[in-house]
Amino acid sequence: MYESYYGLNSKPFQLTPDPEFFFASKLHKRAMSYLQYGLSQAEGFIVITGDIGTGKTTIANSLLNNIEEDIYAAQIVTPKLSPDELVKMVASKFNLPAEGRSKSDLLESIQTFLQQLNASGRRALLLVDEAQNLPLETIEELRMLSNFQLNGKPLLQSFLLGQAELQPILRAPNMEQFRQRIVASCHLTPLSSDEMREYIEHRLHHAGYDKESLISSEAYDAIYQFTNGVPRKVNTLMDRILLYGYLEELENFELEAASQVIEEVRAEMFESKPEFVEQPEPTQEPVQHVVNPSPLPSSNKPETEFLTPNGNKIQDATYYKEMLGELVDALDDAIKHKIKLTQYIDKMLKQKYQAYVRLKDKD
Repeated sequence: MYESYYGLNSKPFQLTPDPEFFFASKLHKRAMSYLQYGLSQAEGFIVITGDIGTGKTTIANSLLNNIEEDIYAAQIVTPKLSPDELVKMVASKFNLPAEGRSKSDLLESIQTFLQQLNASGRRALLLVDEAQNLPLETIEELRMLSNFQLNGKPLLQSFLLGQAELQPILRAPNMEQFRQRIVASCHLTPLSSDEMREYIEHRLHHAGYDKESLISSEAYDAIYQFTNGVPRKVNTLMDRILLYGYLEELENFELEAASQVIEEVRAEMFESKPEFVEQPEPTQEPVQHVVNPSPLPSSNKPETEFLTPNGNKIQDATYYKEMLGELVDALDDAIKHKIKLTQYIDKMLKQKYQAYVRLKDKD
């Protein structure tokens, strides 16, 4: 809707990861170099972890978008797969028949496929997204798949993407054999304030924006305080800011306009207004092998406390009533904001249409 108004040839802030818009911050650039090295080793596991929205899938897609033609890549977005389900999924991704076949038959078919791929001068790469959802025994099944070899040469390399929860899984004492197979790993953190500004300008110019400044320094500060430099949150907010600017016919954005959009988005996302804490600069190398785990802290929970299978504390009925009440209030507020925004957009579109008709009549 706002693309032509700002002279853009595409939407610069989509939620769907697009390697064409990949922004190489200092950390992402270094991580990409390590991952390219890991890929060049043609064996073992490559691991990327990071909080939600920090660009794991984007960096993986960017890497895959530039891989050599001799690599056959298959991608799996995992729910909680059992080892048998994983084998079926891998077979399916390699276009092998999987229904009604035993696990041993599927493993034999996968091995034959990998050998044929190798004979044609190619190799296989398996990309597993949301890997933190995999049980330990399923990750172990991935390790077993990496044992397929021909003349001492590995036939399959795996690429794991996961949220930070994947790290303690890989640190488990019984994951030692898996850790020894990791050839490269990295943990992605949010962008710094300066990097976020470069990220926004990079995407705008890549989409065709040819002017020098669209957003004031004060507005950038407000955007950073709200998003904490998380790329996905930046994309969500900037898309709304550009829509607001189009409807209000703004040529650039000052603090007042950015703050108004931020408050609208905050209400829709059910977020309170937290005290902002500046993200510290990373003090360690962003890419490192997983080390042996430190002892877990002892539990101080009383014996009478009950937990769900996922380890969550079971609260009393009063807690849930209060939580439901807050949720109802939040939903009511969100609906009101949605209605208000829809009415506002409808009004502005009508005004633009009427202006268009008047200009047409004059012609």
